[in-house]
Amino acid sequence: MPNEVQENEAGSRNIDLEHLDLLVRRYGRIISAVAPVTAVITALLLIGVLIFSLGKSPFEAYKALFVGAFGTLYDTATSLTRATPLILVGLGAAFAIRGSVFNIGGEGQIAIGGLAATLVGIYLPNLPGYIHLPLTLLAGFIGGGIWGAIPGYFYAKRGTNLIITTIMMNEIALGIVQMMVKGPIQEPPGNYPQSPQVLPTAVLPLIIPGTVLHAGFLLAILFAIILYVVLFHSPLGYEVRAVGENAIAARHAGINIFATRVLLMVIAGGLAGLAGASEILGSQLRLRPAFLPNYGYEALAVAMLGQTNPLGVFIAGILFGALKAGAGSMQRATNLPMNLITVVSGVIILFVVLAKIMTRLPRYLAKRSAGGGSGDFLSRLLASKSLKGTPHA
Repeated sequence: MPNEVQENEAGSRNIDLEHLDLLVRRYGRIISAVAPVTAVITALLLIGVLIFSLGKSPFEAYKALFVGAFGTLYDTATSLTRATPLILVGLGAAFAIRGSVFNIGGEGQIAIGGLAATLVGIYLPNLPGYIHLPLTLLAGFIGGGIWGAIPGYFYAKRGTNLIITTIMMNEIALGIVQMMVKGPIQEPPGNYPQSPQVLPTAVLPLIIPGTVLHAGFLLAILFAIILYVVLFHSPLGYEVRAVGENAIAARHAGINIFATRVLLMVIAGGLAGLAGASEILGSQLRLRPAFLPNYGYEALAVAMLGQTNPLGVFIAGILFGALKAGAGSMQRATNLPMNLITVVSGVIILFVVLAKIMTRLPRYLAKRSAGGGSGDFLSRLLASKSLKGTPHA
């Protein structure tokens, strides 16, 4: 009899744990889905209060922001152009975060990618466009990838602090670009710190004539799709997610942790370098110091807002691009400071971080319940009749 009672209790507990796992997965998915939208709406409401306290109408400010971002075809194209480098860098950052690798070196990787693309775009003449342009883009990807691989190697091999090394690499990269545009590749007669224009065969074509939207946006779409497929429907994506969830278990499963982490930094750096290349080849056509200031850091916010899902990152990048494009219109219409858009972005990031904590709440409560806490809320739910009738997922 005692054995039968113990078996029944064990079976009942297994059923409860199955229901608990069901709850965790269900609530986790719900929170992950609504968290980004809630973060954006809450941030806009709080900034609206700030705008009102400054004696301005939040409705007029947001209307001007929206019209400036999407009011005309040209405005929409400008928003998408501003979003392009944010999407590319954000995709690389999100892919790396999935493997618990935090790439803070986007600024430097953008700079080196832009420099590499500029050198190939200027100093490889007499090539047809269908060869020259791909080579130039590839140079940008390789340049950023190498710049990401250096701190990635030391992190994977020696456990070096990745945040410190990538920030140091940022400063080195920006210094190299500044040195190059004031020295070896400075445009004659040397009045401005900039390179000559890239050759026409290396210029990204416009998607919509009469606007500023270039083919770099198509690259952003392409890589969002590729990374989504790789992350969720390929062996490499499984290995990346396994390393991100539990590196020790992944190692025992035969996954090469060292190679995976270095590869993640190469991909993240390569996409950041491609972002720098697309900006040079599609918009600015010449290299200048700090040609995409703070985009590497803002792309981290894009990755977080997109829940490190490539398709979510794509949407988040368009949102941040629209904020950048519409800031001038809002400032002209309401006389609000341009820096207010930076505040909006910062508040969105804050609420995204808070939402990330909320996504972990179901798992935390589940652990407490599995530990036998008598006062746990989920334990009481599991004991209720309504929960016992819940079908398995």
